[in-house]
Amino acid sequence: MTVSDVRIRRTVQDGRLRAVVSITLDNCIAVHDIRLVQGDDRLFVAMPSRRDDEGRYRDIIHPINSDIRNQIEDRIIEAYQSLEAAADI
Repeated sequence: MTVSDVRIRRTVQDGRLRAVVSITLDNCIAVHDIRLVQGDDRLFVAMPSRRDDEGRYRDIIHPINSDIRNQIEDRIIEAYQSLEAAADI
């Protein structure tokens, strides 16, 4: 499975949230509302989630293996950094 498209939907500079992103997988499946978050040491991806009846957040969709998770995260961070670099020009 490959990430065929990354779209930065919104950028944010308040708090730790940096962007809200949509991706397309294999030109077939769209995943919306992925969040790019500034952690203590690095940027990371938080998958779409919702609160369950007990008040805990559960991912609605998530990668099953680390290879696809890394591919998704790398592509999103690369797209965000390209957008940020273009804005600095």
